[in-house]
Amino acid sequence: MKMDFRLASPCNAAALAAAVGFSMLAPAAQAEEAFLPKAVNSSTIPANGDVNPYGVAFVPAGFPSGGELAPGDVLVSNFNNGDNLQGTGTTIVLQAAHGPIAPPGTAVTFFASPLAGLSTALGVLKEGFVLVGNVPTTDGTIATIGAGALQVIDRHGKVTATWKDPVFLDGPWDLAIDDHGAWARIFVSNVLNATVVRLDVAVSSAGPRIENKTVIADGYTHVPNAAALILGPTGLAFDADSDTLYVASTADNVIYSVAHAGRRTGAAGRGSVAFSNSHLRGPLALRFAPNGHLIAANGDAVNADVLHPSELVEFTRWGEYVREFNVDANQGGAFGLDTRQGEDEGGLNLAAVDDVTNNLLVIRRRP
Repeated sequence: MKMDFRLASPCNAAALAAAVGFSMLAPAAQAEEAFLPKAVNSSTIPANGDVNPYGVAFVPAGFPSGGELAPGDVLVSNFNNGDNLQGTGTTIVLQAAHGPIAPPGTAVTFFASPLAGLSTALGVLKEGFVLVGNVPTTDGTIATIGAGALQVIDRHGKVTATWKDPVFLDGPWDLAIDDHGAWARIFVSNVLNATVVRLDVAVSSAGPRIENKTVIADGYTHVPNAAALILGPTGLAFDADSDTLYVASTADNVIYSVAHAGRRTGAAGRGSVAFSNSHLRGPLALRFAPNGHLIAANGDAVNADVLHPSELVEFTRWGEYVREFNVDANQGGAFGLDTRQGEDEGGLNLAAVDDVTNNLLVIRRRP
């Protein structure tokens, strides 16, 4: 039997609420009392068919208006093309903070890159610029892997600069930004020479300009991998209060901490072990959560377990395991993630991609 719960008027709605024992709530109270979380689950596949989403980045508060982006929007970089060849994807797709979800093949393309293999090295400067790294191949195999570069893109989706360097940008695989508006420190992990570098940049309306480059950590394990193309240092998370950079070393299956990262003038080796635990399974992306804990995305290329696939793992910065969350029921789904730190208290604040389904999940998680 089909029951019709349509309400003819607000008065009828109030009467029904009273009859079943619920009081009518103001919109703000309804949101506060809601059981279901705020969530968006949307495809990352654009019209050109790119797949294998890697990088994820929120557009921060204070980002300038007048372009294609707004605070709270989420950007995702694609590593593979429509034929699923690794290192050949060329798109950054956009999920608007208040926009509709995208069925497969309809994700909005914010940027179509002249460089292929867009990596997890994706971030947004609050002065109005997007940074994205690439690690290209010509045929989807390690035999043709290239060093790549770091592109600077304005809020209209146009390239303003392309940074290349055989030492400091040798396979930019992930990044973290310490953003101070007029200046920033950009930490980049390089998967080919297994280093982490700090780029000290000045930022103006014309874009960021590199003023200094420093290798601050090195010696991480980096090896070819059939499933992931290559394993090496990946996720980075910077704690400005302690001047410590956390590094997810995928092949080592360890999270390291690099002290004095913002002012270091030379390499510190791999740093100190911050988190080494059976819950790590090839950690990739790494971010601080709003509650001060760290979250790593397990790519399952190391220490894989079919009972613990595609996990986001939460742990304290002093190395205590807290919780895990499955992005997918299959292995290899967790890769890029990002968080929002105390911005727009009612907004979505955790974003993660699923490489198995080529989807983006964005949710509101209370601290």
